Amino acid sequence: METRTERSEATLAAIVDTALDMAVADGLNSLSLGEVAKRLGLSKSGVFSRIGSREALQKAVIDEYAKRFLQDVFVPAMREPRGLPRLNTIMQLWLQRVREVESRTGCLYSSGAFEFDDCEGPLRDLLLEHVLHWRSSLRRTVDQALEAGHLRPDTDPEQLVFELDGLFVALMREARFLRDPRACDRAWTAYERIIRAFTTTP
Repeated sequence: METRTERSEATLAAIVDTALDMAVADGLNSLSLGEVAKRLGLSKSGVFSRIGSREALQKAVIDEYAKRFLQDVFVPAMREPRGLPRLNTIMQLWLQRVREVESRTGCLYSSGAFEFDDCEGPLRDLLLEHVLHWRSSLRRTVDQALEAGHLRPDTDPEQLVFELDGLFVALMREARFLRDPRACDRAWTAYERIIRAFTTTP
């Protein structure tokens, strides 16, 4: 038999999941406790008692998105050897996530960056923290590829991370706004071209 604690945890998970769907579709500022309650058939006070304030809900959504992103992209890639094999896998899994998730729902990292680029406050700080954490993980993988001799000795890791991250920002516009069904294929072609530039002697 399901306990009260288990029911409460399941309800909280449903609240965050519903709010995440709303946030990637319409932005973090679109969230309201009332609308989440309406979609789940709960009372507004029932949502509040489990999540707290609207800002707490927004923060929970950012944390949940970051957790899912790392679980889908970074964690499975850790099974690959360090260096270029791991970097290639990260990029493949990232593209797979875009195909299966973000091309339909949107990317909170991309949309949130534009939504909060000039809005100081705790939500911007939390979103920035997660984005920088992801870029740091990507940078560490690039550093390992450099140490393994898989990249040219004169490789600028920050430049490579910039280009890889920027590739996915462009991909989201192509996939979501331009609705190009070949966007992910084009992104992989672009990645291969970028990596060739960093692995071959000029």
